[in-house]
Amino acid sequence: MTLFRRAFVLLLVVCLGCAAQSVSPDLAQKIERQVRAYYKVPAELKVLVGTVSPSPDFPNFDSLVVTIDNGERKQDLNFLLSKDHSSLIRVNKFDLNKDPYADTMSKIDTNGRPTRGAKASKVVVVNFDDFECPFCARMHQELFPEILKEYGDRVTFIYKDYPMEMHPWAMHAAVDANCLAAQNNDAYWDFADYIHANQHEVSNEKTPAARFDAIDRLTLLQGQKHNLDVVKLQACLKAQDESAVKASMKTADAVGVDATPTLFVNGEKIDGAVPPSELRAALDRALKDANLPVPNHAATPAPAAR
Repeated sequence: MTLFRRAFVLLLVVCLGCAAQSVSPDLAQKIERQVRAYYKVPAELKVLVGTVSPSPDFPNFDSLVVTIDNGERKQDLNFLLSKDHSSLIRVNKFDLNKDPYADTMSKIDTNGRPTRGAKASKVVVVNFDDFECPFCARMHQELFPEILKEYGDRVTFIYKDYPMEMHPWAMHAAVDANCLAAQNNDAYWDFADYIHANQHEVSNEKTPAARFDAIDRLTLLQGQKHNLDVVKLQACLKAQDESAVKASMKTADAVGVDATPTLFVNGEKIDGAVPPSELRAALDRALKDANLPVPNHAATPAPAAR
């Protein structure tokens, strides 16, 4: 029994050695130089060469993970390393049995969020928004009313919070907006419409405290306009509970958001304040995939003859 146990342990050690092995310092340096040069990795970022293990799909190659580390985030790059250590190949393996868009949408919690457009459509647009961001203001004004007029009867629009650190009053505005949303869907959207169209009213205030006060005043005006429970609203504004906003930001990080605005049309990612034509193309694809009718778009006027 003891002999069998020793043989088993020896076999296990051998198998582990075959499964994952460190590369030599010389080879690690070669790999790091190639990765830094090709991906233009800044000098202050670390490039960590991992262990190699037999590739399950390519018999003449080993699998290798190279990690780029900036101290706060890590990005893993998957490579194939030839057995003779002369070639490094970047490989992305796609599982065709999975829908990447559906997988992305499954990670975005929209429960309880205010909606615009169709109440329960098969096509959902999620916009990660920042109330202080000028590009978000541009995107908002393209979505509402232009895109909403065309797609509002067949697409659901939802906003999630992603206030950027560079925008000092964006978090406060997001919290205030959620205080409105807790009581009334339309109050949230009216606030979003006004702030995105009038960011200067807040930004022109001379001190941070004055900017926060301005946001609170605008929030209370929406509360009065929509006949909300003002006492409850004031308590919410005073508490400035950021937990829901931070949860939204964590979700955004998980699905690859790093700037605003970032939209997901049924999981298809759209970065930045793109032209309406690009939005329409993504929406039309999503509608067709969901077997829903695509709206008739007005023809673009032909240029005048000279």
